[in-house]
Amino acid sequence: MTRINGVDIPDSQLAREITDLVRDTASPLLFHHSSRVYYFGALAGKRRGLPFDPELLYAGAMFHDMGLTQEHRSADLRFEVDGANAARDFLRSHGIAQADIDTVWTAIALHTTPGIPEHMHPVIALVTAGVEMDVLGLDYHGFSEQEREAVVHAHPRSSHFKEDIIQAFYDGIQHKPTTTFGNVKGDVLADKQPGFHPGNFCSVIRGSAWPG
Repeated sequence: MTRINGVDIPDSQLAREITDLVRDTASPLLFHHSSRVYYFGALAGKRRGLPFDPELLYAGAMFHDMGLTQEHRSADLRFEVDGANAARDFLRSHGIAQADIDTVWTAIALHTTPGIPEHMHPVIALVTAGVEMDVLGLDYHGFSEQEREAVVHAHPRSSHFKEDIIQAFYDGIQHKPTTTFGNVKGDVLADKQPGFHPGNFCSVIRGSAWPG
């Protein structure tokens, strides 16, 4: 088990079953990405002095993209909700308290909604922090080079990860485009404010501090 600056994957039956399930269900791309999300989220939480339950953070990180998989992909729900529901069902089957299930569900459901999770429960905030670091390179320099290299050594991040993760998103949502309706404020600005250009998720990924 890899320990990075005091952070490791919880040594529990629940965590082991989560690892096995996600490894058997998701692609290697998503498995390693989700594992890095856990490490980056936990390292950020330690640096920020946020108290969090490692098992709940691990569940949120590992299930956050399960809605992109064939097994958990619905016809009409946002992929974030599909992943949250998969985590809910798994945790409920293991007797986890409903309040903790609700925290993990919310962490997954909100992980693509910037500006909100950071003000919520540490598990919710840190799942998003881990995702934003691994996908968008946000807070890249807040992590030491040793931390980044150790996480990537434990869970490889290929030189073409940026294009691969964009493709994985597309593959998981192309059949239900109406579920991508998003930030209505951007639509209002685009309608009313001449010259407004909303940010582009794919452009941010490609321009992130991560190499490759």
